[in-house]
Amino acid sequence: MSSFTTISDKVKAGQRISEDDALALYSSNDLLAIGELAALANQRINGRNVYFNVNRHINPTNICVNRCAFCAFSRTGTEDDAYTLTRDEMVRRAVEAGSQGATEVHLVGGLHPDLSFTFYLELLAAIRGAAPELHIKAFTAVEIDWFASISGLSAQQVLKQLMAAGLGSMPGGGAEILVEEVRQQICPEKISGQRWLEVHRLAHQVGLKTNCTMLYGHLENHADRVRHMALLRELQDDTGGFQVFIPLAWQPENSPLKLDVRGTSGLDDLKTLAIGRLFLDNIPHIKAYWVMLGEKIAQVALAFGVDDLDGTVVEEKIGHDAGARSPQSLSLERLIRLIRLAGKTPVERDTLYRPLRSF
Repeated sequence: MSSFTTISDKVKAGQRISEDDALALYSSNDLLAIGELAALANQRINGRNVYFNVNRHINPTNICVNRCAFCAFSRTGTEDDAYTLTRDEMVRRAVEAGSQGATEVHLVGGLHPDLSFTFYLELLAAIRGAAPELHIKAFTAVEIDWFASISGLSAQQVLKQLMAAGLGSMPGGGAEILVEEVRQQICPEKISGQRWLEVHRLAHQVGLKTNCTMLYGHLENHADRVRHMALLRELQDDTGGFQVFIPLAWQPENSPLKLDVRGTSGLDDLKTLAIGRLFLDNIPHIKAYWVMLGEKIAQVALAFGVDDLDGTVVEEKIGHDAGARSPQSLSLERLIRLIRLAGKTPVERDTLYRPLRSF
């Protein structure tokens, strides 16, 4: 097992740490020392800047052909609280977001059995036509694969058609845990981890920047988390297309997946974010997703290698359906205050991490 001193020396020398090193960090109880190393690694890349954007989440439908064991969002079409937004309603919400200063609309939803691929192409085109100033970040790799299956097109053809209609980048959802043994337990109907990686590789090849995530705190162990991150790092070495790594803390309250654990702890959250910064040396940004972590842990994470807090969000359903107790939105002023109180410089960014203004 790697020693902390050896790992510390590697980080200070700017050398890449190994999977064994990352496992050793998970085994360490010295959270502050891990955080200090992660803060050093982040300082080299991002200085004192902490990024956020003014964005709005729109979840088109919660009707989904998959019934993932961890998911509290998906519904069958016959359930009372199943919904599908109309194209006009989604366009209205996007226009409203733009009028409130948003630079991004974030679209992800269930795999609806009756909506055609054409519906999504027309949706993107309608949003682009009504709110051309908005960057459209939309559709997980799982959705891209679904569009390919219902259209008879290849994933690459799907991506190119979506880009032509207005797609600007992709979120990182659907990764969950890429290790297949765990994936088969929590989401056996979902695309494989290998397919998730393949879709993101294709996205990078056609010119799309994407995000990457990891759902943790359920059935996986530390070795699974590290292997997941190693797969992301390997793909990033090849393509350079990932912008940000987002660890997502599993919300157990309303999840169909019943375990003898109550999700993650603040200690685990901070350690996972810090190890993500140290291990993923080729991904420029690490995000503390305040929706799932809560404001206070997300703010503390800024001392543990994190440089991004996501954005205003406005309306988030997936995490809140699972039991997230955070607010549905944060104001621009609130985000700026959280960052300043952590001794950092708030920087509003666009979706591609280009700075728009500092505060």
